[in-house]
Amino acid sequence: MGMLGWVIMGLAIWHFTIWVPDRFWGGIVGELIGSLIGSILIGLLIYGVTASELAIPGRKATDIGVVLYAVPGALIGIAAVYYLGVRRERAHPVASIS
Repeated sequence: MGMLGWVIMGLAIWHFTIWVPDRFWGGIVGELIGSLIGSILIGLLIYGVTASELAIPGRKATDIGVVLYAVPGALIGIAAVYYLGVRRERAHPVASIS
């Protein structure tokens, strides 16, 4: 149940990337993948530290606090994909037509 909460939170955060210029590596799909992977990994890591075991929280262990563990992970994942896109754009600039 905790994994579902983390995925849904990553998906919700991803929707706000419409306000950011599209320089993401892989475009909108890259944003989605970065957000989901980041929210799952960081959510699992934070839950593992707080619960002293590396496990996915079950139905009774999932509350709003556990779901909010995914917010920093989603932001980190989106930022990483954005950084890769900007770096790739600078390495291979598009030739301007004059």
